[in-house]
Amino acid sequence: MTRDDKQDAIALLILRLGLAWFIFLWAAHKVITPKQYQSLVKHFEGMEVSFFQIYSVAGVQILLCALTALGFLRLISYGGLMVMHFFTVTRRWDGFFDPFALSERGFPVNRNQVIDLAVLGAFIALILLIKRDHFSIGGWMRRRSGPKWWQ
Repeated sequence: MTRDDKQDAIALLILRLGLAWFIFLWAAHKVITPKQYQSLVKHFEGMEVSFFQIYSVAGVQILLCALTALGFLRLISYGGLMVMHFFTVTRRWDGFFDPFALSERGFPVNRNQVIDLAVLGAFIALILLIKRDHFSIGGWMRRRSGPKWWQ
């Protein structure tokens, strides 16, 4: 492995761990404060969800975060988190068109949408650079047994 390959692998390790941690925090909050997520779903989707449904989604997200942190089943885990995050982004389009909106107290109300776009871009970059993600279980398996689509 060349010096550049190692630098790329370290950068992708940092990116992968940061993204897994970011989504894990949101998933953990679903477990800790499910009532808040019931309110969010009602507001954005106009429907009722049960605690079981919220815990189920959180469980899938936490599992995908663990797989992503390890770099295992990379295409599935990275792609799964990206699709879930993309769904969140599509629910908040209004804020993208007014990024400087302020509340009556002067607080920026659409700041999270900008963060959402940066995270989505990071997920896309992680997936595009998956073959350079050497410091992962999938990267190790790929080097050991040859490329497979799920690694």
